Amino acid sequence: MEPMNQIELDAVGPYLVGIRLREPAKADDHRVEGFRPRVGEFCVVEVPNGNAVGEVRRPVRPLPEGKRNRTFPRVIRAANHEEVAEWRRLREREKQVLMTCLIRARSHRLPIKVVDVEITPDGRRVTVSFAAENRVDFRELVKEMAREFRARIEMRQIGARDVTKLEDGIGPCGRQLCCSSYLRKFDPISVKMAKAQDMPLTDSRLLGNCGRLKCCLLYEFSMYEDLRSRLPRVGSACQADCGGGGCMQGLVKSVRVLKETVVVGFADGTQAELPLEQLTWEGRPHVKPL
Repeated sequence: MEPMNQIELDAVGPYLVGIRLREPAKADDHRVEGFRPRVGEFCVVEVPNGNAVGEVRRPVRPLPEGKRNRTFPRVIRAANHEEVAEWRRLREREKQVLMTCLIRARSHRLPIKVVDVEITPDGRRVTVSFAAENRVDFRELVKEMAREFRARIEMRQIGARDVTKLEDGIGPCGRQLCCSSYLRKFDPISVKMAKAQDMPLTDSRLLGNCGRLKCCLLYEFSMYEDLRSRLPRVGSACQADCGGGGCMQGLVKSVRVLKETVVVGFADGTQAELPLEQLTWEGRPHVKPL
């Protein structure tokens, strides 16, 4: 163990620490001063409706200068043994309610997939997150659940991406899914993004674990669009500099976006892959190379 004076010496704030309030949830940054909680420890933190217990999931780090004007939820103090025991009891209770909800939904033959259950600290409200292809009449299920758990039952339908986010998993890249690790919101992903990156639209690898287009298609889309704006359109006419002042007319057959080269077809049936420096075409933008 570290000496007490060493701990006090290091406890100079402000710091940021990642804390999650529930197991399926992501860790959010909280502002902490006066002590440095370690990963795996529990703290009492501010929430909109009061205080709650959360688990430290990311280590303490200095508060960046650029974020000092931002407002972060505050870590109030370390949680005591009774508070930690209650937090664990509530998490176990959620698992039990989840299993019960699964059994009840199956008995009613409801075409839903129960994904998560969240119980408020006072136990008065239970939120059940589920996925379904169509509208579902779950009124009888709610009545049974309310009688059994003596709480208000709220059914919340979520989409395929949210289901995968809660279930977590490993992507084809070999790392934890982006939606489960750090994405805070889902931006729209379209086929246009795959086309811009010259990806075959029939390739199943374009789909993520959720069965929808991968979120990572968005990451390089803006770069591809910028690079494409420097290139001529496929099928347009261009002139190729052959050296010595001579030029040949041709048509753009295809483009290599990342290489910033163009495959040009000539009248004699030959083709050549040429860099942009050797080409001119109508409407060519005047931009500096990257």
